[in-house]
Amino acid sequence: MAYKACYRGSLSGAAHSLDEVIYRDDQGGLLEVEHDFSALRDRTAQQWKDLFAARSGSHRWPYASGVWGKKEWVLPGIEDDAIVSLNEGWTNLFWAKRLGEYLGLDDLWLKLCGNSHTGSFKDLGMTVLVSQVNAMRRKGIPIQAVACASTGDTSAALAAYGAAAGIPTIVFLPAGKISVAQLIQPISNGAIVMGLDTDFDGCMKVVQAITEDKNIYLANSMNSLRIEGQKTISLEMCQQFEWEAPDVVIIPGGNLGNVTALGRGFEMMLELGLITRRPRLVVAQAALANPLYQAYRNGFNGFKPMAAGTTLASAIQIGNPVSYARAVKVLKAFEGSVYQVTEDELANAAHLADRTGLYCDPHTGVALGALLQMVETKAVTRKERIIVVSTAHGLKFSEFKMRYHQGQLPGVNAKHANPIHECPADVDKVKAILAGALAKLETSLG
Repeated sequence: MAYKACYRGSLSGAAHSLDEVIYRDDQGGLLEVEHDFSALRDRTAQQWKDLFAARSGSHRWPYASGVWGKKEWVLPGIEDDAIVSLNEGWTNLFWAKRLGEYLGLDDLWLKLCGNSHTGSFKDLGMTVLVSQVNAMRRKGIPIQAVACASTGDTSAALAAYGAAAGIPTIVFLPAGKISVAQLIQPISNGAIVMGLDTDFDGCMKVVQAITEDKNIYLANSMNSLRIEGQKTISLEMCQQFEWEAPDVVIIPGGNLGNVTALGRGFEMMLELGLITRRPRLVVAQAALANPLYQAYRNGFNGFKPMAAGTTLASAIQIGNPVSYARAVKVLKAFEGSVYQVTEDELANAAHLADRTGLYCDPHTGVALGALLQMVETKAVTRKERIIVVSTAHGLKFSEFKMRYHQGQLPGVNAKHANPIHECPADVDKVKAILAGALAKLETSLG
């Protein structure tokens, strides 16, 4: 049986072809990618599991990708030779044994989505979106370029996948507000880079206006093709645990496409019988950019956009998340909760994890900061399986990490700083410093 997918308007209910250049229905609602579940049920749950297992680690195009190994659940109608893949996904599920012991947790894991081609989970959605654009261009649909607003990681992913496909890309970034490592990625991959004197929300307004011209395709997560790729995080986590859902999943939230995607992945697995229960989903926001948290405190009775403050977690410095309504729907279905995390908490949580073998970006620090609050308030128990989604690689935020260890982050009491010990090339003086440093290490985490 042929597997099919289409767009479905969230407010109008109208169906649209995936080849149509459209992002909202005629009532202003975001579109969702809708799959034909009657067709997907032609395989049993066990047959799907066997198929996905057979593809894992395959070198047969395009199944080496963690996304395209689930092709029928993501973008079933696309021809294999139109797919643009950089072997994204199927990332490490890191058992945080030592960090868990320190926190009193036996079953703590980090899904290291930053171990990907451009260093973030954005690759998972961008492979789907750029592949669909590539297929549309092959059909003669006149898409000249693909554009996005970004705080760094989305622009890197779009530029890389666009370059791999030979499709021009345009990125709008808040000038002076992203790391050098993030900025150089789209520059190197040949994107047209626009630094705007505004924040992410301002960039988002500009890109939406620019993409009213249907010759320029919108690549932000309001485009639900991105969500389809990102939902494979849920599928991978369950597959890595032999199709057992975790108890709790914690993810940092900015534009909120990520929690929407996680929910979609878990719902598909439930619908098709691959798992038997829902995890609790937790969204962690920086306290300086926390519109979802504020709405959560009020029972989601009304949403107020905010002017996001400057946070170390720059990728989630968003005051008007486009996927708010979708995220609320997911949180209500998954016993969800929302936490806010201060700059001091996120910086120290990231570097506490580093001391146990991780190398965390500030956004993962936000998620870990929420975990620490949950441990403190006994919102999680020792035996629960907890997965923290790490959304980007720490190497993209080297300035953040260096400034932490130098004690140069405003408002942060760097509890886990590890400064360089400078001294003359004198053996006795070196031994004296080492004695003190080793004694301090022995007591730092127990």
